[in-house]
Amino acid sequence: MPFNIKEKYFNGEVVLIEPQVFEDERGSFMEVFREDSFKEIGLPDRFVQENHSISKKNVIRGLHFQWDPPMGKLMRVTRGNAFLVAVDIRKNSPTLGEWVGVEASEENRYMLWAPAYFARGFAALSDRVDVQYVVTGRYNHGCESGILWNDSDIGIKWPVKTPILSEKDSKAQTLKEWIKRAEADNFVYKG
Repeated sequence: MPFNIKEKYFNGEVVLIEPQVFEDERGSFMEVFREDSFKEIGLPDRFVQENHSISKKNVIRGLHFQWDPPMGKLMRVTRGNAFLVAVDIRKNSPTLGEWVGVEASEENRYMLWAPAYFARGFAALSDRVDVQYVVTGRYNHGCESGILWNDSDIGIKWPVKTPILSEKDSKAQTLKEWIKRAEADNFVYKG
């Protein structure tokens, strides 16, 4: 099996994956995705878009999510190291507002899977960080949003003292505001 489930969170919905790495004097090789193996360990076996984010130290991106089409995300760090985060934003979930954060790096090669209905983000911990992620839904600007990175009701312990944020992320809604909006719009995730 080319993938080891290192940790499971939220009853196995969010998963930390450690790929098998083959190293020798030439370098290393690893499989990042394999349809049959992902299916066997209960992960999505179809991704429709791949993204590559480059950030400098202390950048926090997120917490982002999309509902139409629902977008699950498999994140990995290919250069540097980052603190990857997933937050449960399902309004009727017993774990609403709970979060998990893991340090992933080009050395440990961890991958974090978080399905749709979770907000995701990361903090760049090294001078340059490359985060690559594949997603289960194509980007749709009209059906995406974010939760404030430092929402006190969530309480993420970011390992960054002076974050660098986009204007959009610095003005994102709180989780309570999102839940209120979802209830007012009689919001239901599709898929």
